[in-house]
Amino acid sequence: MRRARGFTLIEVMVALSLGALLVLIAHRIFTGVTEGSARLATARAALDREANARRILAAVVGSIDVGRPGTGDFDGKPHGVTFSTWYQSPAGWLEPRRVTLALGAESLVLTGLDEEPVRLADSVAALDLDYLLDYGVREAWVRAWSSTVSAPVAVRVRIRRTGDGRRETGGVDTLLLIVGTRG
Repeated sequence: MRRARGFTLIEVMVALSLGALLVLIAHRIFTGVTEGSARLATARAALDREANARRILAAVVGSIDVGRPGTGDFDGKPHGVTFSTWYQSPAGWLEPRRVTLALGAESLVLTGLDEEPVRLADSVAALDLDYLLDYGVREAWVRAWSSTVSAPVAVRVRIRRTGDGRRETGGVDTLLLIVGTRG
């Protein structure tokens, strides 16, 4: 008589162990992919916000309006600046605005465009501004500029970071903003 052949206990245990190992590996791969995707989405959002911040700063500084009645003066200090500018409204036309660029609670903040302040950069430890008063090789940057009739030729924005995981602590970002023809 022939004996019915089945699986031995050892064969079943080996098969279950291999199956469990495959499930564990698949779980780790899936977890790694989802965490990587989340990190990529966070990094992309930060890069988009930084690009938008540079675009907004270039637009408001490029359209500075000083010296006409009702525009207000240009008041540039070493750690903040206030001026009048033209900013494109959601409807598409330019509107006059009085804006201030300054350091908020560990962030670079632009107030005056909307009802709420616009956070341009996070993890900011210090903000330093310099002003170029005239074109030329021998012209120097000054730490403050206040005038009721003119704006500087350019504004240099230096942001020292606190360290946010992407940058080293104390890293400095520098942005040169050219004042447009209205200034």
